[in-house]
Amino acid sequence: MRFSAAPLALSGLVFVLAGTPPLAWHAQQPSPRYDLVIANGRVMDPEAGLDAVRHVGVRAGKIEAISEAPLAGARIIDATSHVVAPGFVDLHEHGQQEESYRMMVRDGVTSAFELEVGTGDVARWYAAREGGQIVNYGVSVGHVPVRMKVLGDPSKGLMPAGIGGSGAASEAQMADMEALLRKGLAQGAVAMGFGSAYTPGATMAEIERMFRVAAPARASVHIHMRGGLAGLMETIKAAEAAQVPLHIVHVNSSADNELPQFLAAIQAARDRGQDVTTEAYPYGAGMTEIQSALFDDWRSWSDERIAQHQLVSTGERLTRTTFEKARLSGGTVIIHGRPEQQTRAAIASPLTMIASDGFIEKGRGHPRTSGTYAKVLGRYVRDERVVPLMEAIRRMTLEPARRLERRTPSMSVKGRIRIGADADLTIFDPATVIDRATYENAAIPSSGIPFVVIGGQVVVDRGEITKARPGRAIRAPVKE
Repeated sequence: MRFSAAPLALSGLVFVLAGTPPLAWHAQQPSPRYDLVIANGRVMDPEAGLDAVRHVGVRAGKIEAISEAPLAGARIIDATSHVVAPGFVDLHEHGQQEESYRMMVRDGVTSAFELEVGTGDVARWYAAREGGQIVNYGVSVGHVPVRMKVLGDPSKGLMPAGIGGSGAASEAQMADMEALLRKGLAQGAVAMGFGSAYTPGATMAEIERMFRVAAPARASVHIHMRGGLAGLMETIKAAEAAQVPLHIVHVNSSADNELPQFLAAIQAARDRGQDVTTEAYPYGAGMTEIQSALFDDWRSWSDERIAQHQLVSTGERLTRTTFEKARLSGGTVIIHGRPEQQTRAAIASPLTMIASDGFIEKGRGHPRTSGTYAKVLGRYVRDERVVPLMEAIRRMTLEPARRLERRTPSMSVKGRIRIGADADLTIFDPATVIDRATYENAAIPSSGIPFVVIGGQVVVDRGEITKARPGRAIRAPVKE
């Protein structure tokens, strides 16, 4: 890759999208000087289907030109032999703090959302991140934290460890949950989050009742569902009754060995006209808190099943004795066991968006925080040809943006490379991009992504994070 410090001379016309007023050019006029020009890159925009070498001009955080001819700019990045894609939009990122942002941005992510668990206090969540982050950020109001608060769960983590998960809610408690969810939506939550797998005490009637809170707010519901294929069918039925858009998180892990049936059921619902979407991450192991309700029956497990669990804090595989100790002390575990064939099938499906389900803390976590997007591009696009490049980019950018834009209009200018869109761009080398993080060391950044631009500012420059903090809140209109 060549890096040019001097502006390039302008010759020729700038091509704009249909509906945009043409720019008038005269030979004697000076060349427009953009804040940033990305030159000579293979620009790939899944919305317009553009796949060609172009020069992209950025001014005031927006894309102002997509040109066949060179452009002049205060800074020019020569993207020869590289792909210029819309910045990746991650709908499922628990790591909403500096350490996680530093890893995900080097994986090409420009907007990261915590939508599965969400928060019980939307205003406070956004206020804590004011002043600029590395990436754009957004959150759902979550049924799980709201339920934990209303029922008085003792957990200090993301997931309930007692009555918030296993307890049955009274009529008064459900009314309190509804009120808190409405409050969060009024405060600008971009969606509503659910984790019925972590709240076995919540009946499907309760879940559907909470779904109905989301419907008038035009909010999608993002759910880590329980119960296998039967649970999926119940969840789809409840969303249909509530007339709410439904998003099934990490279908690769929720489906287990029923993935073909899961995907068929989602497709059947879509064919009936129901708004149902899903996502997947490209790893065979999952991760969650060991004190969650998912493990309440662990004593009945075989030794082989217990050994599939790896303690994140130490990297050790657990035994029956150490599993019991970890249940008491808390923490997160990586869960091995899904075959590669299942991962490949989930990534191959045109139904699945790409989302990381990531989280990293003190250098520990799951490699999906650091490597989800580079792994899809390097392994499943380039090396194994499981999915075409444009299709992968569509599922990393345009489709996640479309999932949210009905409620959150600012998403209509993300996930695209077009005139007037936000200048959130990821520049990667299709010949070298790959993930490098491991289950033992999740803090190794991806390679082959030398530049990331957010709001027109370069946040990853030749693979290194800059001091720029252009990331801003992505939020639905506030009603309070």
